[in-house]
Amino acid sequence: MTQTKTAMLLAAGRGERMRPFTDTHPKPLAKLFGKPLIQHHVERLADAGIERIVINLAWLGGQIRDTLGDGGRFGVQLLYSDEGPTALETGGGIFQALPLLGHDPFWVVSADLWTDFAFTQAEQRLTASDLAHLVMVENPSFNIQGDFSLQDGRISEALGHRLTYASLALFRPELFRGCAPGRYSVVPLLRTAMRQGSVSGELFSGCWFNIGTTAQLQAVETDLRANK
Repeated sequence: MTQTKTAMLLAAGRGERMRPFTDTHPKPLAKLFGKPLIQHHVERLADAGIERIVINLAWLGGQIRDTLGDGGRFGVQLLYSDEGPTALETGGGIFQALPLLGHDPFWVVSADLWTDFAFTQAEQRLTASDLAHLVMVENPSFNIQGDFSLQDGRISEALGHRLTYASLALFRPELFRGCAPGRYSVVPLLRTAMRQGSVSGELFSGCWFNIGTTAQLQAVETDLRANK
């Protein structure tokens, strides 16, 4: 398997909890260290050797396109999948973007995260028989029950110690085989693949923050400044 060169940034959410900022701006344009959150991702992906990034758009998505452009100044190609006024959720959004993503595995990253995860060595993470590889983190306070189990590099719904899906993953296009256009989550597709033994995973212990509110954004910046 060759090194993955493509990624998708999920940026179509409404961001209700970050109002009033998101009444007039898409959430991924909220700034951390004076720079839009989504730009941090674009730069980190470019540094990891990603050459093409697909960004899905919905609520006020044109502002994201205007801010980032074609990606030339970041050394990547940026492509946009416009979902219209209503986001298609994770599954429907990725399915719609498949023609732009190509036939090889691709990274999928939620644009409202902050992380120092290294998007490298994809060929060592996703085996030939896997449909997905999920990055997991220890359970944050908002998800103390966790999502899935990780044992010996495999993800399942087994009982026992569960971890939280970090909204970072490698997907094969084949994960979406048989899907149709529409609005739906990727999670049921992942659960089906887990039952088939086709999902691998890893525990990430580095810097990872899920940013849902303006207060959380400010807290992340304060924490990162203090620990830089």
